[in-house]
Amino acid sequence: MNGPVLSVIVPARDAADTLPNCLEALNVQSLPRERYEIIVVDDGSADETSRVAGRLADRVIRQDRRGPAAARNAGAATARGELLVFTDADCVPAPDFLEALSGPFQDAEIVAAKGAYRTAQHGLVPRFVQQEYQHKYARMERRSRIDFIDTYAASYRRKVFQDNGGFDVSYTTASVEDQELSFRLAHKGYAMVFVPSALVFHRHDRTAAEYARRKFWIGSWKALLLRRHPDRLTSDSHTPLEQRLQLLLAPLTLSFMALAPFYGWAPWGLAACLGLLGVSAISEMRSMARRDPGVLLIAPGMVVLRALALGAGLGVGALQAGRRQIVSSRAPFRLHQRAVKRAIDILASALGLLLSAPVILLAGAAIVLDSPGPVFFIQERVGYVGQRFRMVKLRTMFADAEARLETVLRRSALQGPAFKIPDDPRVTRVGRWLRRWSLDELPQFWNVLRGEMSLVGPRPEQVKVVEQYSDWHRQRLAVPPGLTGPMQVAGRGSMDLDARVRLELDYIEHYSVWRDLAILAQTLPAVVAGKGAS
Repeated sequence: MNGPVLSVIVPARDAADTLPNCLEALNVQSLPRERYEIIVVDDGSADETSRVAGRLADRVIRQDRRGPAAARNAGAATARGELLVFTDADCVPAPDFLEALSGPFQDAEIVAAKGAYRTAQHGLVPRFVQQEYQHKYARMERRSRIDFIDTYAASYRRKVFQDNGGFDVSYTTASVEDQELSFRLAHKGYAMVFVPSALVFHRHDRTAAEYARRKFWIGSWKALLLRRHPDRLTSDSHTPLEQRLQLLLAPLTLSFMALAPFYGWAPWGLAACLGLLGVSAISEMRSMARRDPGVLLIAPGMVVLRALALGAGLGVGALQAGRRQIVSSRAPFRLHQRAVKRAIDILASALGLLLSAPVILLAGAAIVLDSPGPVFFIQERVGYVGQRFRMVKLRTMFADAEARLETVLRRSALQGPAFKIPDDPRVTRVGRWLRRWSLDELPQFWNVLRGEMSLVGPRPEQVKVVEQYSDWHRQRLAVPPGLTGPMQVAGRGSMDLDARVRLELDYIEHYSVWRDLAILAQTLPAVVAGKGAS
């Protein structure tokens, strides 16, 4: 049998009217039927859902009403496929849905993939909903990696899904549990992709009232998600920045509208808010005009309705979030900690570049005189949430060092994928001295200034090392890598991977700005002592 075995999991509650179309479409996919199994999880239905599923699915699991997150987890627990595919009971997959959604997994680096919605509805509201998705899809298509997976059309490597505990059952209704898992995986640097050709047809909201209710409840649960993943308040690969701005502008607009009859300054505020709302919607309106211009008849009102409903939901959810039980782990660093850390990085790295410039110039001259080759060594490293960047160092090795790596790896003094070569013959005379005093790291102030690194954090690893990480190791990718960090002050390069990761995870778990300052204060004595230097 070629390719992975797929397990298609469909959670269903009181879905007897829509489930037959979903399962019939799944049974006639372009993939051979023996390549996949269909599992329906009946989440406490009071109708004929189980009977329908028993006729058209390979296996039916029944559970008390616990929500779609728990239902999907129950299906995954019995799955035999290497890939888990999820869709919803009210979706009708296209004939090549499974083939398209499983295609990216030929790349071993990919752990999850997301498909897309389509609809056959003709009403203006469902057409607006579709164009809203299309605008977001266009944004995702421009990215080689995404951090946002929706379970109406999703696939995951089963091992990665299980290693990360599946969906968080704190979300007891259909909401943002799929986003939450995506963000957890993204924090570990896992590669996820958008597959626009993996289509499911869906019945979107038919009226503005249905749309507003759905957005309200999404906003309510999103408050819980943002409590765990505060970094997603400002960005993700799915939601445009202008829609986040609209969340603030819509209630402000209504406030100024209410005040306008009583205060002379209020109309000016109202005009400003309306102008900003209009500007923020230009990109989305242009997208809709190109694909379905008729939707523009209701689009301005729907944009305001969306912002109000989501904003109201976020407000209500924020009041309830503290009372909801949290199952999945909280993302590292609170929002204010991130802001303070970044501010310190910008100021200190700019000063560091200024003060170290004479040292870098002198070291550069010594490097040129000592051996042929460039002054700077630029190497691709893996940073925050697995993003690759070009780390800059002063060159300390001969120009052919990378080609000679395999010949010296057997001399490594460390266990695991990380390596350290004692008396590495590839290191030049000047390079040995630069390494002893960590002067080769000074150009990385540039990486810090650019936001690719931080002053303090886990050291950025080489791509080959990260490719051999276990799921546990990947937790260190949840924060920006550092110019210095707990590993540097504890032993620099003398620690094997597991030992340094334990230190780094303790740093992440107990993070504070004061701890960063303490590590910075310990860095110079550690460099002078020379422990672990090479």
